[in-house]
Amino acid sequence: MPKISAIVITLDEEGNLPSCLESLRWVDEIVVLDSGSRDKTREIARRFTPQVYETEWKGFGETKNLALAKATGEWILWVDADERVTPELSQEIRKRLEADGGRFAGYEVPRLAFFLGHPIRHSGWYPGYVLRLFKRGAGRFTTQPVHEGVTLQGKIGRLRGDLLHDTDPTLEHYIEKMNRYTTLAADELYGRGKRAGLFDLVARPKGMFLKMYLLHAGFLDGIPGFLAAVLSAYHVFTKYAKLWERGVCPLK
Repeated sequence: MPKISAIVITLDEEGNLPSCLESLRWVDEIVVLDSGSRDKTREIARRFTPQVYETEWKGFGETKNLALAKATGEWILWVDADERVTPELSQEIRKRLEADGGRFAGYEVPRLAFFLGHPIRHSGWYPGYVLRLFKRGAGRFTTQPVHEGVTLQGKIGRLRGDLLHDTDPTLEHYIEKMNRYTTLAADELYGRGKRAGLFDLVARPKGMFLKMYLLHAGFLDGIPGFLAAVLSAYHVFTKYAKLWERGVCPLK
């Protein structure tokens, strides 16, 4: 059985971290890289692994690359602090790594998001495959400001066990996170020479709502599905409103 290292980056994650790291006890090595937490994050992490490191924040992708450099396993499993690996997924990973014999350089896993405490099984969110397991040396994290991923050299397989994601437990959490992420996204678009107009402010949010709620059957997720569609449309509107603002009144 090849050695598996799990990597997690943290910042003030004392609420999420215990369940995340508990779901990783089966791996051979856990690497936690913290970026200046002011709560008990590092103390909690040390209960699960001696490999707890600190660094200044360098952005999502670059910080994960620093954590990757500290891992020694042949395979890398990366999870966020608000995610949990199900027992079914952990068993499947071990079986597939043995059975596939190195046929794949990485694996995508289905991610089930919990929004306001409710699983979202439609709305275009599930299965929401994400590349989370890859052979060390074959992959590296991208460094764009938001929605970083892994660039991989080699074939990608797919697993069936779920990765659970407690994406937004409260509306307050969603709005705070949305404000940060839309700022980063607007900055990235502006830096690439993009500008926003009336179409972006009117049509894009409407399109997001219709896609999630009707095309991807978000109505089957009940009120949480409706709220997810409305708030996702507002997320799009806010991103392009900030981009418009940068175009007419560039930030100093």
